[in-house]
Amino acid sequence: MFLEPHFKGQRSGWIEVICGSMFSGKTEELIRRLKRAKIANQRVEIFKPKIDTRYDERKVVSHDENYILATPIAHSSELMNLTDGVSVVGVDEAQFFDEDLTEVVQNLALNGKRIIVAGLDMDFKGRPFGPIPQVLAVAEYITKVHAICSHCGNLATHSYRLSANADTVVLGEKDKYEPRCRTCFAMGNILDFNQKMKEELK
Repeated sequence: MFLEPHFKGQRSGWIEVICGSMFSGKTEELIRRLKRAKIANQRVEIFKPKIDTRYDERKVVSHDENYILATPIAHSSELMNLTDGVSVVGVDEAQFFDEDLTEVVQNLALNGKRIIVAGLDMDFKGRPFGPIPQVLAVAEYITKVHAICSHCGNLATHSYRLSANADTVVLGEKDKYEPRCRTCFAMGNILDFNQKMKEELK
């Protein structure tokens, strides 16, 4: 379990990243940390991408239906104007943000703020997703959480897309994705490829 660091005389903030596959508890952990900061009487603000309206337009909601009110924004640059006087800044579904997110969170940390970023580290093809790899590189603290593979029960690290949609960004829940371990993810991709080849040969 992540415990907040206490550095005597620290003059700057820091960046924390919570990453993993879908259904791994990223948002749940983000909400937990933000609620702890509120208990400590720190001023907290959380932001989410405007395009993520799966559960609610103004709430960050975990798969276990825990939630916290959030501010939807279209571009990471908006964070600079919306965090005056804020001690702790949460950013959910960070993979959907623009590449400027890395520079923005670094500037916020240099201004003494604690930044907590949560997001998918890989897309449905198993490739690094959006600005997450760059944010991971500059973060002081990284937590990788895991789901359970829906096929074999091992730790899941990948988000396997059940639909045939090839777009990188496709919002969805268990109707469109399932968590898989590395092996089951690869096996699924091989089966999908073989099925496509059979259809093309018909």
